[in-house]
Amino acid sequence: MALRWGVAGAGKISHDFVTALGILPASEHVVVAVAARDLSRAQKFASLHKIKKAYDSYAKVAEDKEVDIVYIGTLNPQHFEIAKLMLNHGKHVLCEKPLTMNLKQTTELIKFARSKKLFLMEAIWSRCFSTYEAIKKEIDSGSIGDIHQVIVSFGFKMPDVERLNAKSLGGGTVLDLGVYGIQFACFVFNHDVPHTVRAAGTLNEEGVDQSVSATFVYSGNRTATIVTHSLINLPNEAYILGTKGMIKVPQFWSPPTVELPSGTVHAPLPEAAHPFNFINSAGLRFEAEEARNCILKGLIESPKVPHDASLLIAKLEDEIRREVGVVYPED
Repeated sequence: MALRWGVAGAGKISHDFVTALGILPASEHVVVAVAARDLSRAQKFASLHKIKKAYDSYAKVAEDKEVDIVYIGTLNPQHFEIAKLMLNHGKHVLCEKPLTMNLKQTTELIKFARSKKLFLMEAIWSRCFSTYEAIKKEIDSGSIGDIHQVIVSFGFKMPDVERLNAKSLGGGTVLDLGVYGIQFACFVFNHDVPHTVRAAGTLNEEGVDQSVSATFVYSGNRTATIVTHSLINLPNEAYILGTKGMIKVPQFWSPPTVELPSGTVHAPLPEAAHPFNFINSAGLRFEAEEARNCILKGLIESPKVPHDASLLIAKLEDEIRREVGVVYPED
């Protein structure tokens, strides 16, 4: 049975997602509709990706009876309302990170999805890579001993990217980049809640963060350090440090390669019909496969990105922003 996708937003990430979907069998995944606020953009997108329906409003995707699930690739402040609209019309939802702008919205959205008995997943594609399974297996084996430190850096030189710098667009490195480091720490520490969160950073003239250094302190002398930046390129690697050894994860947000004590694991990504906008975007197909597998099993949340994980990530994003001094209208 093919899962029939609708797409909300015709920007770069939606292009990459649909391109990655094209790698999968048409008998399992098919895109039937795309919507953008500008109809010409939706039509251009539909033409490129051979999608039969292009709409000028997200409501039309919600009302389309051929759509089973909607991928939301719009700007951050639009996630909550669009996801709620889709769920209200009986659609499953895979929504780009961050799921919403804050914990309050995330809590409400998850509660609403559960009440509708519909699948909702924050599109933290990282968790769907087979390399994450390899990391978890290595940790559980005890090969690196007791883990006491996670170090993650994620930053690119993007001083002129509007969506990252404008408060009205939900800008800031915490929501755009930090979510990946936060989820990685949560993944390594089995979603334990840190007892202390400390953060500092720099803000632009609009009051959104251009750089952040955050530390989570957990019980058992465990810490995680997360650094984000939009003014310089960072190493963009993650390290898991234990009493017996270390795991290094280059490109940790979408890793085709992981360096383990037992050896390097490499899972090459396939070619696609169109060029991608972002690094390793062929891996977006993994989250689509996860969504389909969950829906076929009658699940309303993914074991890889469960609702409780999204709630914890939103809570930590809120606490970091509070420390740094970033406030959005949605707060």
